[in-house]
Amino acid sequence: MPSPGKSTPRAVRLVPGLGACAIAVLASLGIHSLVPSLPAMTVAVTLGILSANLPKIRSLIQGPLRPGLDFAAKRLMRAGIVVLGLKLSIVDVLGLGWAAFGIISAVVVLAFAGTYLLGRLFRLPGETPLLLAAGFSICGASAIGAMAAARRARHADTLMPVALVTLCGTLAIAVLPLLMGPLSLDPIQFGQWTGASVHDVGQVVATAQVAGPAALAAALVIKLTRVLLLAPIVFLAALWTRSSARRQGRNPGNELQPAPLPPLVPLFILGFTAMICIRSLGILNPDMLQIGSIVQDVLLGSALFGLGSAVSIRDLLSSGLRGSLVALLSWLLIAALGYGAVLLIAP
Repeated sequence: MPSPGKSTPRAVRLVPGLGACAIAVLASLGIHSLVPSLPAMTVAVTLGILSANLPKIRSLIQGPLRPGLDFAAKRLMRAGIVVLGLKLSIVDVLGLGWAAFGIISAVVVLAFAGTYLLGRLFRLPGETPLLLAAGFSICGASAIGAMAAARRARHADTLMPVALVTLCGTLAIAVLPLLMGPLSLDPIQFGQWTGASVHDVGQVVATAQVAGPAALAAALVIKLTRVLLLAPIVFLAALWTRSSARRQGRNPGNELQPAPLPPLVPLFILGFTAMICIRSLGILNPDMLQIGSIVQDVLLGSALFGLGSAVSIRDLLSSGLRGSLVALLSWLLIAALGYGAVLLIAP
């Protein structure tokens, strides 16, 4: 006789966890509205981590809420990345000029390569070096989710990178404004530095807004240029995955049947690119873009809460020392690269 859990339709089993995600997103947006310096997405991850480690809530998180939380962490993350494309306009990127675009691209590539090599040097397991490299160099947890999908990484492999990129991004909110004076940066330069070196879009907004609207505008253009590079980098990762699958040859469960190859371009990356094209055509009015922004916050906030709810602080502290060192070094690396980029971009 099947157990009640197995006989319950999958859609029904998702409802409790997705309901918890909805509550978490509302709480995150509420906290952000009260304390604008706290990005809603950072709050969502933090609430997820707290819920996973509070004894009275942990049993619910690991029990009836788990199916919906896992669905949010994987499926809603991809949907959120698609909608993220509506924030990007090729026109804004071209407005920077080819020289500035090349400099920003170099920052992303060097930060990606440097973080990956650090991860390998510290012998981080599995896909962790690659996921950290994507998160720190491109756009935080969203890039980690995209890279994990392209590389077919295990859900468990994403937990430490998401926690570390969130921690370091939050650290940037506190530290970077303190360095504006000592580094002799004017508001525009500070915004550029923030956009070039802070991970998540919400963290960029929280960091740059302290220097005024001009700094915030400069930060967003640079940051969204980095986000634009998500598509080609994930495409290369997908090619790598296909190549690895082809070399492995046969399906372990059926030696006569070739192992299925992953898609050349993940579907959500095609959607992400399509949204960029739609935004660049200028056919969406501000109200539509605002609705898209709200949908993105709901999807990514739910996904990040789901990811955070699987993070065990005890496990992170016991096995995450090397990862923490790599994250700190990567944070310093991209801050240095971003500062160098600002000096090169300055007229």
